[in-house]
Amino acid sequence: MGNRKTKYFVIENQVGELASLAREIDKLAHEWELSEALAMNINLVIEEALSNIMFYAFADDARHEINLSISVKDNRLTIKITDDGIPFDPLSHKQPDVTLPAEERPVGGLGIFLMSQIMDEMHYDRNKNENILTLNKNI
Repeated sequence: MGNRKTKYFVIENQVGELASLAREIDKLAHEWELSEALAMNINLVIEEALSNIMFYAFADDARHEINLSISVKDNRLTIKITDDGIPFDPLSHKQPDVTLPAEERPVGGLGIFLMSQIMDEMHYDRNKNENILTLNKNI
């Protein structure tokens, strides 16, 4: 059994939080000796997931907390994102047809598609009025 390393973050549903979180994840990747390419992909996936939550999950303008954990164990990276927004399963949405020319594609959906290309597994659960998105990557 490998050693588990876990880091927790709590951020507000404000887009301005993303830049400082990205810097924290870069520091974490350096500390955990993850490759620069992996750190970039982690940041990209987290930014996509969090911006979707920030823009679409909340029916009010109130302050909401989004919980994020990143862990590594046995060469497996796990990102878990929890929010108290409206129920939304990003995995239930139809994947975009990326073979179509850009001008013929409907707007949206590329972020989730991109996440599915970077990560090895994605799981969604709704528990106690919370959305829980779990993303796994073999490293």
